Amino acid sequence: MEIYQTEEQQVEAIKSYWQQNGNTIIAGIALGFAGFIGFNLYQDNKFEQELAVSDSYQTLIEQSGKNDKNFTANGEKFISENGTNSYVTLTALALAKESATHKDWEQVQKQLTAAIESAPTDGIKAIASLRLARVQVQLEQYSDALVTLNSNLPVSFTAAIEEIKGDAYLQQGKNELARSAYQAAIAADGIATSPSLQIKLDDLAQVTTLPVTEKLVVEAVVTEPAAK
Repeated sequence: MEIYQTEEQQVEAIKSYWQQNGNTIIAGIALGFAGFIGFNLYQDNKFEQELAVSDSYQTLIEQSGKNDKNFTANGEKFISENGTNSYVTLTALALAKESATHKDWEQVQKQLTAAIESAPTDGIKAIASLRLARVQVQLEQYSDALVTLNSNLPVSFTAAIEEIKGDAYLQQGKNELARSAYQAAIAADGIATSPSLQIKLDDLAQVTTLPVTEKLVVEAVVTEPAAK
């Protein structure tokens, strides 16, 4: 490192450095300033876009319950125009609910699938997935329901996941798998949110033992000596 003995030497050194590097420094400052302005403009534009989407969503939701056809058409248009964000997911969930009131299960599945694909968080994705799985069980699409439930959902939803699995297995006559699923749901504190879990498990125990009881009754009748 050079040591300058006089102020003149220091000034000359500064001049020399500026002559060699001044343009680069100015360019860097200009780029930095432009980047700062550009970033702020981007942020302002992004905020305005989000605000516009929010207003559109609010207007759309206010239509729900007033005119089903308009709400459905406008909702689907809103989804197609706004890509992936929380408002799109909420709109899809609202459309699924509307379709469910008319028992249009094909549309319910379509909208819940859209909600899953556009979900901005794992939690919202899980909520949509659980609703879809319940519909699939109701429609006797048991394999599809199990696939939906096995899609890496958050651990916090374990109780609900296992309960729906139990319902699917039970409807298929797979009582042992149903029992294991219900027990797993209870172990995950599922009774706190679904008190019927214990009833399902108890009813399953009765269903499991019933065929044996009936068999014993039949055998007793068949082997009972004829009255003299």
